[in-house]
Amino acid sequence: MLARLAQLFRHYCHAHLSPADPDQPLVAGTKRQAIMTPFRSPGIGPHSPWGQGYLHPARPVLAGWRLRIRQVRLVPGFVKAMVRAAPAGLRWMRHKNPADRARVKSALGLAALPPHLLHPEILSWRKLPQTGGSVTLIVPVYNAFDVLPECLDRLIHHTDLPWRLIVIEDHSTDTRVRPWVRKWIQTQKDRHPGRVFLLETETNIGFVGAANRGLAQALCWDDPVVLVNSDTLVPARWASRLIAPLRRGGNVASVTPMSNDAELGTVPVICRRNDLYPGEADHIDTIARHLNPGVAQATAPTGVGFCMALNPQVLKRFPAFDKSFGPGYGEEVDWCQKVLGATGAQHVYVCNLFVEHRGGHSFGSARKQNLLRRNGARIASRYPGFDAEVQAFLRTDPLRSGRLALALAWADARVCRAGRAVPVYLAHTMGGGAEFYLQDRLRRDLSHHNAAVVLRVGGTHRFELELHSPQGRTTACTDDPELVQKLLGLLSRRHVVYSCAVGDPDPITLPALLLRLASGPAHRLEVLFHDYFPISPAYTLLNADRRFHGLPDPETSDPAHRVLRPGGGRAGLRAWQEAWGHLLAAADCIVTFSEDSRAHTARAYPLWAEKITVIPHRPLAAIPRIPPPPDPVRTIGVLGNIGEPKGAAVLSTLSRRLAHSGEARLVVIGEIDPHWHLAWPSRVHGPYTHAQIGPLTRRYGIARWLIPSIWPETFSYTTQEALATGLPVYCFDLGAQAEAVSHAMSRGAPGGLIPFENGEPDLDALFGAIAREGPLPQARWTQRSSNSRPYRHSRNTPTSNMPRLSP
Repeated sequence: MLARLAQLFRHYCHAHLSPADPDQPLVAGTKRQAIMTPFRSPGIGPHSPWGQGYLHPARPVLAGWRLRIRQVRLVPGFVKAMVRAAPAGLRWMRHKNPADRARVKSALGLAALPPHLLHPEILSWRKLPQTGGSVTLIVPVYNAFDVLPECLDRLIHHTDLPWRLIVIEDHSTDTRVRPWVRKWIQTQKDRHPGRVFLLETETNIGFVGAANRGLAQALCWDDPVVLVNSDTLVPARWASRLIAPLRRGGNVASVTPMSNDAELGTVPVICRRNDLYPGEADHIDTIARHLNPGVAQATAPTGVGFCMALNPQVLKRFPAFDKSFGPGYGEEVDWCQKVLGATGAQHVYVCNLFVEHRGGHSFGSARKQNLLRRNGARIASRYPGFDAEVQAFLRTDPLRSGRLALALAWADARVCRAGRAVPVYLAHTMGGGAEFYLQDRLRRDLSHHNAAVVLRVGGTHRFELELHSPQGRTTACTDDPELVQKLLGLLSRRHVVYSCAVGDPDPITLPALLLRLASGPAHRLEVLFHDYFPISPAYTLLNADRRFHGLPDPETSDPAHRVLRPGGGRAGLRAWQEAWGHLLAAADCIVTFSEDSRAHTARAYPLWAEKITVIPHRPLAAIPRIPPPPDPVRTIGVLGNIGEPKGAAVLSTLSRRLAHSGEARLVVIGEIDPHWHLAWPSRVHGPYTHAQIGPLTRRYGIARWLIPSIWPETFSYTTQEALATGLPVYCFDLGAQAEAVSHAMSRGAPGGLIPFENGEPDLDALFGAIAREGPLPQARWTQRSSNSRPYRHSRNTPTSNMPRLSP
């Protein structure tokens, strides 16, 4: 327990001692610059203690007495956080539910971000009340000839309210624009007399000047005004949805729709522009119009002027944009902040409308960036708190429910309408080899399909839904499986892939959910055996005595193979295998990653053995071959994070015998469960990256590797990586690890298999195999690495005899 608390305190100090990356400060500038800066959490990152590195590269390393003083100051806060985390921590110790583990991390401030909860009624469509009145549309025009005709035609044909249109042609440099606009306007005047107006400038006065001329004329009427860029393409029946928040009353100054390029309103990833293919925007909007308008909106620090509805009453008080913003970018931020500060009127985004924004056609990307930098400085000086407001919006993202629904609609438009299926993975939150495989597969999916979905279990909420795209990831959580099914139902073609469900609070119900998601001829179902969870709740197949005795009998009474249901009841192994057997029966493909795991799976489910395909994992990284060390001191390397099934008890026992004999030492390149201690001179290096395996092997003088797992692994990345070094590799004779070592030995690689019978590893044979070359000089162990953590010998543990495997 004390070791566990010490480990948690180390992680707590890491998360709270140092500021965020000083090389990436919050950008004080325009809205676009500020919100394009990713939010930096002080919690878990790819290089945090919970990831693959030990010190976050963005955090300066404090040393000596300064570090100790700051750690002491953190003790009261740590104690308070532990009190808050105690209920979840006790449940975790009793039931090992990863959701409770996630709650402990959240209470300690180790979670990357608070979860975004999906609104349960986001898909409960409600018809909008009829919106009366008319609307005035203002379109400043400067170049953008390729998209301008479609922009104006859509405004005429898709506006579902009485309208009037004001076009301001701002002396475009493209000589085709003005003649075409004049001709188009004349045609529309003949068709819609008294509703179409054209204003022309003698010189280019910039977007702000052109917009202000249009606003001045629009003030002649009391209608809502919509400012529309000439590179904006509105969908059918758009206007009533956009101005609905203005008509419903309340203190609303502006309304902005969701888009592929609308900063805070961007889909699929906030603030990441996403170019669309023809027809995709209209498809996304067919989903948007069915979102619940009562919950699919939120207030923000500013709107976006590409398609922004303005309250006519507010516009009378603030009738123009600031001319100092010249050609554009930042003028709507200035207006919105000015209105917000003076009147408190809100700026609203609505998710039940999606409008395509081609973006940058008037200025070009280079000029756009220059305008952003120049006008950003002006915004920062006028509204010092604006960036903080934007960062707060990014952290909470009140549009997340609607954004995720529209992101799924985008995935359907991008992937399914091209005749392909969107991959939908069911995965856990526990990391490890299954996560490495998933991330590799996601990279391939994005390169071919542009989108993939991951449905995770085992977090603070039962489900975390992730939409992956080239622009990034959008996630939200829920405890409602029906809502998950409705959201994923937005994908018309699904390739459902079971990856791993360890950690779900009621996993016996997951096969039925996956079957519903994969039901229908347009969908495909694939089952991966990263572990043996579809065979038993004990996914390592270890019995309650923490030993492997072969495949469990379906009628076994061993408590390790029974599952605790949320209501307090238990389901036996027979019921478990019946539920998962239905999933395997419906699967189009069952994949194992070794012949050994294929054999176990076939014995458990013989009816579906012909579906099983063996596809070994690809290496995660290229590991260099390493020559044996010249130093006669023998160091036995252990690679990876070692918990109980991975052989932590074996290492603890072996380290004590090695400490007594002086014949060798263990070095764990990775972590070990703090329940088990290694006797000096054995040590634990800590987290590592694949690129560090070679240098660390040479640094510690590792002469051979030990794979101490006591369960039949389905595939072992660490075994493959150890074999790649060319050094001898030893493991117990079971599972995919033994299969890999045996195959390597058949090709002349050094190493050996240690007997493993009746659930008991032969530790005498292990000791003889890896430490049989005579005693080593004890003085060698006096030089300790500052990056390694030795484990002290336990006073009450004898070293003369081999103890049993226990913590």
